[in-house]
Amino acid sequence: MRGFGGILSFEAQGGFDAGVRTVESLRVASLAVSLGGHETLVTHPASTSSVGIPREDRERSGITDGLIRVSVGLEDVEDLIADFDQALRAA
Repeated sequence: MRGFGGILSFEAQGGFDAGVRTVESLRVASLAVSLGGHETLVTHPASTSSVGIPREDRERSGITDGLIRVSVGLEDVEDLIADFDQALRAA
C-alpha cells in the first residue's frame, strides 16, 4: 500500500441491530475491539469500544449506531467482497 492505510468505515442501514448482525454474520473477517493486523478485522464501535459513551455524544463525533470500521487484511479480495455481501444481506 502506498499513500494510505487499509482502514475504511461504512454505515449499515438499520442502525445498531443491523450493525451487530452484520459483524456477527461475517465469516472471513473477524470481530475485534481494536484494528490492525494481517487479517481483516471489523469493529462495531456502538457495541464495543464506544459503548460507554452516551449516544448523543457518539453521534456528534460521527459514531452512529450502524457504523462499522474495517481494517483490510491480506485475504483474497473476492472472498472479502463475498463475505461482506452476505453479511450485509443478513443484516
